Amino acid sequence: MSTFFQSHLRSFTLIFLTLTVGFTVGACSVLENMFSDSEESSPDIKQESILTKVDSTNIDVSDSIPFEGPSDTLAEADSINIDSLLNRMTLKEKIGQLFFVRAYGHFKSYDEASYQQLLQKIKDFHIGGITFFNGTIYGQTILTNKLQQASKIPLWITQDMEYGAAMRVDGATRFPPAMAVAATQNPDYAYWMGKVTAKEANALGVNQIFGPVLDVNNNPRNPVINVRSFSGNPDTVAAYGKRFIDGVQSEDILATAKHFPGHGDTDTDSHLSLPVINYNYTRLDSVELLPFRSAVGDGVSSIMSAHIAFPQISSRQNLPATMDSTIINNILADSLGFNGLVVSDGLEMKGISSNYSPGDAVIKALQAGVDLILLSPDELTAINEIEAAIKNKRITEQRIDQSVRKLLKWKKKQGLFQKEHIDINTLSNKISTRKHELIAQEISQKSLTLVKNKGDILPIKPYQYPNITVVSVSDGSSGRAGNGFVSCIKDHHPNITSHVLDKRTGPKEKKQMLADARDADLVIIGSFIYVRSGQKVQLNQDDLRLLQKLHKDTPAALVAFGNPYVVQDLPKTDAQLMAWSATDQQVKSVVPALFGGASISGRLPIEIPGMYDFNHGITLPQTTIRSDAPEVAGLSRDSLKKVEKIMNQAVLDSTFPGGAVAVVKNGVMAYQKGFGYQTYKKLNPIRKNTIYDLASLTKVTATTPAVMKLVDEGKLSLDDRVGKYIAEFTSGPKKNITIRNLLLHNSGLPPYRIYVDSIKTEAKLIKAIKNEPLTYKPGTKYKYSDLGFILLGEIIEQVTGLPLDQYVHKTFYYPLGMNDTFFTPNRSNKWIFKRISPTEIDTSIRMKTIKGQVHDERAYYLNGVAGHAGLFSTVDDLAIYCQMLLSGGSYAGQQYLDPSTVNKFSQRQSELINRGYGFDRKSSGFSTAGSLTSDKTFGHTGFTGTSFWIDPNHDIAIIILTNRTFPHRSYGQNISTIRARIADAVMSSIIE
Repeated sequence: MSTFFQSHLRSFTLIFLTLTVGFTVGACSVLENMFSDSEESSPDIKQESILTKVDSTNIDVSDSIPFEGPSDTLAEADSINIDSLLNRMTLKEKIGQLFFVRAYGHFKSYDEASYQQLLQKIKDFHIGGITFFNGTIYGQTILTNKLQQASKIPLWITQDMEYGAAMRVDGATRFPPAMAVAATQNPDYAYWMGKVTAKEANALGVNQIFGPVLDVNNNPRNPVINVRSFSGNPDTVAAYGKRFIDGVQSEDILATAKHFPGHGDTDTDSHLSLPVINYNYTRLDSVELLPFRSAVGDGVSSIMSAHIAFPQISSRQNLPATMDSTIINNILADSLGFNGLVVSDGLEMKGISSNYSPGDAVIKALQAGVDLILLSPDELTAINEIEAAIKNKRITEQRIDQSVRKLLKWKKKQGLFQKEHIDINTLSNKISTRKHELIAQEISQKSLTLVKNKGDILPIKPYQYPNITVVSVSDGSSGRAGNGFVSCIKDHHPNITSHVLDKRTGPKEKKQMLADARDADLVIIGSFIYVRSGQKVQLNQDDLRLLQKLHKDTPAALVAFGNPYVVQDLPKTDAQLMAWSATDQQVKSVVPALFGGASISGRLPIEIPGMYDFNHGITLPQTTIRSDAPEVAGLSRDSLKKVEKIMNQAVLDSTFPGGAVAVVKNGVMAYQKGFGYQTYKKLNPIRKNTIYDLASLTKVTATTPAVMKLVDEGKLSLDDRVGKYIAEFTSGPKKNITIRNLLLHNSGLPPYRIYVDSIKTEAKLIKAIKNEPLTYKPGTKYKYSDLGFILLGEIIEQVTGLPLDQYVHKTFYYPLGMNDTFFTPNRSNKWIFKRISPTEIDTSIRMKTIKGQVHDERAYYLNGVAGHAGLFSTVDDLAIYCQMLLSGGSYAGQQYLDPSTVNKFSQRQSELINRGYGFDRKSSGFSTAGSLTSDKTFGHTGFTGTSFWIDPNHDIAIIILTNRTFPHRSYGQNISTIRARIADAVMSSIIE
């Protein structure tokens, strides 16, 4: 291909990219949505009017196209000879290759000043590469394509990615900081963090990442490293740094170990001034150098120097390591044997720029052994000074060639001379993928480190701490901190007050904060104090005094979302949890753990002087459910889409107007979704908090567990005769009927009696049931009977001295946190009433739409509370109840039922039918529990269209709530088939 044709083809490509940037970004956003599970549609792309016409005659099109691309010789990557290329480059071109300039990865028009400045540095300064700072996925990749097209020699793209590409690029996968990774006690997590980061860097067109940090953070007052370091222990830093480097370089991306020879034991920020470390070589060799020695031995490709002076090692006082031949040439190159790329830290940092001219800084760095120069404050001046220094023989051209040759070899090795554009249409398949996010999420969860738990505050039990005040303390530099934290806590606790303490908090709010803390049962302090250049990493004294007052008389839990050493400021807080960072992902990991929804197993990778030793930590098991991705629970997200198809088709077929499905697997709410509407008017969509009339699920969610509890306590026996509690059962055929018979539906009572056609008061209805004649000899047949469970409700009331609804609320629902489970909903509470799905338009008895009243007529005339029906609930609450049964009667650290009792009641207990005590069990033929659940599966169904099935063999519960009786009970006759199909869809999604 001729140079002329190449040039014009590139020019056309640049113009085309410019004209279509808006379309491309929009199209790729749609692609991203296709690969996500969000129900939100992508934002509308608005076409703005042209308000100002531009006279095209004033535009020089040639200014839009920077200049011709590389020659044919450079374009043929396979034939590139680095030495030949180097020989043909001018001195200014070679010097320019050493410089890396700052760029922001946002969309830039061709005539934007910052873009034109970049083009000038590429064209006139011949820079070797770009160091990207903040940006977006598409903004950075499109800019990279344009800049690469403009450069005669391909640009080498670099970027800080210590905790993932999201450190600089919005929308990429973000990991917790290095110290959090080490807290997991699993170096393999560092490998996967590095590998995922490198994959996304490669997709973005980045060739080299600046990470990992191999500084040993053994100084709690370090103002710049802190959680960026893996540990305060050099061996730990070495181990995790090695695995991170392995992960990065497995994807052919250069890792950069920093900041040599060590920035961990400083109390000065090198961004602001020059730190000085007065240690001798023996100390440096035994601590700071250990991780770097390991990295060099492991084959790290690049090392970044630190702007720190080591007067006891260097021959010159106050000479930054970046400019110190003793540090770079003697120690790094000679002693450690490193011959890779040496990169300077940013020369614009005050530790350098306040003391050295732009050119002098670069010359001294090159003399010391640095290869690549980052972020010179004045590239033009520096280049001119270097040219002058070569003429004056202060530095040789051969020294320049040495570093340029290294860089060109890497450019060739990574195929940059082929000039391939980044295909932005593939980015949604490569960045922030489901797999990447799950890896980051797992690391976040495993990093949580509990260092103190006085009084076993954690996991927090809402019934023990009914009123909680949350205070988010922040440096105020990134908006009002803690909003996401508070929002997540409100999902787990019904009564929360919250405040933000930062520089904008006034006296009135502080006064209210103290008042709320005094009235609270627990104070949660979220510390959002981060490590930022130029800022203190500790609490200021005014905030500290206020926080100390907050927990003077009230138990307090401290959650450190940033600097872990903040516990030194608040040592008397009763519980102390290290969360390491305040990303949305980390908050979503922390809050469930506070309430027992995730295990806590991290260990301190640092020492907190006077408080906690290295490797200290308290382990807490998971005791409650949490919402999480299906894959976390071992379910296939794609396979679960079958559930959506089944439910949506059922709504379309008018099996029911709407319904909700929840799946709990391995302690995780892995699926939770509403379908359709409360009625066929389609005005109120079904949500996960829609409240349903459970109908006969009342039998196994209220009456049966009440009996189980009383059996555990010895207050009731399965062999107790019903006549012990009900006089009508003391003689005749009824005298031998036991509690066991009522639970097994083999008492001889008939399956159904209307009663309410003539009896409409509670007393007369109960009397009629007690006097109901038997229809067969007790124990000889199975006849499913509501009447037996109505009597069980009466017996429970006699034994406990409380109505059934009050007893189960006090014993189970309130302590379990089942806040939307109750009999007789409060119809005056608009928040509750609007969420209740109606069950039927009654045209025979009540002559109205039944909403907020029990559907079953007998339960209705029993004032809404009965042993067989009357309970209302949500899929959320039933998930808690099912998990309690799956956990052998335990939830949130409290034992509600004895495991042997749960096992007994859920096992087959009758030769007549495969049922347990109260609970139904999966039948051998067709079952609404589906064909794939195990034969240990137990649960129940409800007439209104409700059901749950629990399979202990697979540690799974499948909950389906619908109002299939709406508008009339004759509707939804195929509900059994729907239940079975959903169960099979869920079970087939289990990843073996």
